[in-house]
Amino acid sequence: MSKSWLFPILLLLLGKGLKAQEEFVPPPSRLITKFSFRLLTGGIITFKAHLNNYKDTLNFILDTGSGGISLDSMTTLRLNLKTEMSDRTIRGIAGIRQVRFAYNNSLEIPGLKMDSLNFHINDYDVLTSSYGEKIDGIMGYAFLSRYIVKIDYDSSKIYVYSKGTFKYPRGGFLIKPILVNLPIVNTTVRDAKEMLHRYYFDTGAGMCLLLSSDFVNDSLFVNTKKRWYATQAEGLGGKASMKQGVVKQVRIGPYKFKNVPTFIFEDEFNVTSYPYLGGLIGNDLLRRFNVILNYDRRDIYLMPNSHFHDPFDYSYTGLGMYVIDGEIRIVDVMPESPAMEAGFKPGDIVLAVENNFTSNIQAYKALLQTPGGKLKVLVLREDGPVLLTLKVKSIMN
Repeated sequence: MSKSWLFPILLLLLGKGLKAQEEFVPPPSRLITKFSFRLLTGGIITFKAHLNNYKDTLNFILDTGSGGISLDSMTTLRLNLKTEMSDRTIRGIAGIRQVRFAYNNSLEIPGLKMDSLNFHINDYDVLTSSYGEKIDGIMGYAFLSRYIVKIDYDSSKIYVYSKGTFKYPRGGFLIKPILVNLPIVNTTVRDAKEMLHRYYFDTGAGMCLLLSSDFVNDSLFVNTKKRWYATQAEGLGGKASMKQGVVKQVRIGPYKFKNVPTFIFEDEFNVTSYPYLGGLIGNDLLRRFNVILNYDRRDIYLMPNSHFHDPFDYSYTGLGMYVIDGEIRIVDVMPESPAMEAGFKPGDIVLAVENNFTSNIQAYKALLQTPGGKLKVLVLREDGPVLLTLKVKSIMN
């Protein structure tokens, strides 16, 4: 008896374990351009770009925590850009507001021009005053979603690739974030106990870790017996009051960091959509990796870099310095802080820190990051110059 009828049945059964040998593969990504960036206090990334046909360069922050692309309101006025009020609102740690848009503009960085960009308009005066240089805008999802972007902190360069197949270098770790407009990653934080939760992956935040007080109070994983210090931070809408301290460990993928400086804030405007998110991971932690952002594949690839073992900033002064009308002024003095003990007053004009008379707020902030140090600060008041001695505290104590 012929057994030819078995052949198609065998093929059918064997076919359950077979896969098609033909598969669509996108073309390889290619390097489009690379350009330099600078790091400001806290690890904030800034770079230069041209808007439309204006000859002067503008200063942008690269921010994975931005769901679009934006311009400073004063920059918009100076360039006489046409704007329209929208029905959209944006939220930040210090405010929520309805926004205007400047539609259909172009932006050019060396080797790359992007068209059809819709900038939302925001007030970045607080950021400009804090960093001591003009912040003209923030570049986020509208840029990052168009390309594969590598941030190389070793060379201080950003590499931009076209979308396509991309081979990640060896020695790193691939994260698969939740990604709509903003990347969200699972991260383990340990203090009084260990908690795995979701956090924004935020290169535009000049800190290591930010936690919402609702999350901290409900989870009970932070050791409340430790001392937390009163401070402030800058964000959308202005300044927000926070507490500053340390958690025992933060783990991103296989990478562990001990004694991580941390801020806790009252999330009045529900930026973290509590209880969905616990807070955000900022760039003073993320800058310790060279990062590849491949939003098309929903990939974030981390490679430890030469800054991986950089010491954290544990300094605490309670001093709020800002550049106002070309002068570095003391605006905030936290109660019971080293700044108050040293005799600082709001309105003091900072002339020098130690022997540095450059009036460079970035340099002065760097000098203040010396826990345990005693610094001479020369300030100017109505009745003349005054020399104050500031003892910088450590939040590790």
